[in-house]
Amino acid sequence: MGQEKGLVPLHGQPLAWHALQRLRLQVGPLALNANRQLAQYEALGAPIWTDAPAAEPQGPLAGMLSGLRHCKTDWLLTVPCDVPNFPSDLAKRLVEALGTPPKPQATVRAFTPDEGNPASATARPGPWRQPVFCLLHRSLADDLDGWLQAGGRKVGAWLSRHPLAEAVFDRPQDQPGDFANVNTPDELARLS
Repeated sequence: MGQEKGLVPLHGQPLAWHALQRLRLQVGPLALNANRQLAQYEALGAPIWTDAPAAEPQGPLAGMLSGLRHCKTDWLLTVPCDVPNFPSDLAKRLVEALGTPPKPQATVRAFTPDEGNPASATARPGPWRQPVFCLLHRSLADDLDGWLQAGGRKVGAWLSRHPLAEAVFDRPQDQPGDFANVNTPDELARLS
């Protein structure tokens, strides 16, 4: 999109602001993971956790590791900043999915906006994993650090290394657009 995605405006506010507003109703302390344009992110009113310095970009997993290292609670909820309409009961449903005894992580399985369009490149035959929407136990930090140091970058591949619970968003009130992300100006326009 040609600019820092979390700062792309939607309805007059940055995408990251929309994520914060949705999360404020679901969890306690909040923070943002950002590595550039920190002053603009700080203006959104949440602490900023940066990635550890690395020789090359490490993607979302580096942000997750930063969160696990900074988090003061046993559990860290992560969401991408480019999905402004994620469900208002996301945290609750991820916690419910953990089970008893709890698995060390839970992620989302949901339908995408393209499910009804078989010609779409992202259409799949049922709900599919949205791995950056996850609830992680802080005990996973050292394993994630080792995964990154060994060159691992795929969120789904790292998640699959541990017992994983899934919150399936397929209830009648769940909408395919709940997990629609913004990667292009056209996708942003559809949400406006």
